[in-house]
Amino acid sequence: MRTNRLEAFSDGVLAIIITIMVLELRVPEGHDLSDLVHTTGVGLLTYLLSFVYMGIYWNNHHHMFHLVQRVSGGVLWANLALLFCLSLVPFTTTWVSESRFEQTPVVIYGLNLLSAAVAYVVLQRVIIRQQGPESPLRQAVGTDRKGKISLALDVAGILSALTIDRSGHVGVWIAMACFVAIVITWIVPDRRIDRVVRQYETPG
Repeated sequence: MRTNRLEAFSDGVLAIIITIMVLELRVPEGHDLSDLVHTTGVGLLTYLLSFVYMGIYWNNHHHMFHLVQRVSGGVLWANLALLFCLSLVPFTTTWVSESRFEQTPVVIYGLNLLSAAVAYVVLQRVIIRQQGPESPLRQAVGTDRKGKISLALDVAGILSALTIDRSGHVGVWIAMACFVAIVITWIVPDRRIDRVVRQYETPG
């Protein structure tokens, strides 16, 4: 099958995920800025981080499928695995914000992000295997240095939260810094796929 239905379905799921996250934000009981900061401040920060993550996945997913004309059953299942991991983000985001960055919720949040990153890599590999030795996606991804850095930062964040200053929050803040670093790494536009798309683009 062509990619249109897969992309439309994925876009819809990501839109619902973002909607669920914003609906989880608590409305302040008062009407002052201090009420907003006290009631919703942490929730807004975690929502912002997760929202940018969703935006990065949507952007990369959109670009990746520019190099795919048809999808097999394996690609469909790999894509569903990615969407499953991303669908858990509203739950883990809310847990982190309501616990105010306690160790266990932050570790679970990190595991959620790691599972989504692994699922995305698996999706890439399945597409590359379907396309064969002359895969345009393989040419675009190359050694995938940014992907490997992201996986390493996820693992580093999880281990930091688990092992560093377990009775305090030092490890937790190092973990959150690792997760923010991933966002900074990917928020800079990635031109690899754009270059290959221009090479393979045909009229219509």
